[in-house]
Amino acid sequence: QVQLVESGGGLVQPGGSLRLSCAASGISSRINAMGWYRQAPGKQLELVARITIAGSTNYADSVKGRFTIFRDNARNAVYLQMNILKPEDTAVYFCNTYPARGSDWGQGTQVTVSS
Repeated sequence: QVQLVESGGGLVQPGGSLRLSCAASGISSRINAMGWYRQAPGKQLELVARITIAGSTNYADSVKGRFTIFRDNARNAVYLQMNILKPEDTAVYFCNTYPARGSDWGQGTQVTVSS
């Protein structure tokens, strides 16, 4: 049974940093492309970053240069390092495969960027 557990969110000031973690079970990070997604209040779900099986990465224009996605296959985990956070980064963040599978969404982790 697939389980994706996100953690690491919290309340930070603009310009601050957070590292989000995604612990996966029932799927392998070695044979799946993975992504981080977010949903802000009143907005559609957005793909923030993705990493292929080979390790190449892609980012939404809004986070390029500030966010980094990486994985640890030995731990079957995916991470999102977020730097220079802005208020518009406020959202619930989710991990999933890329493309996402609808049955695999976890609870997400809340990121709030505010003074």
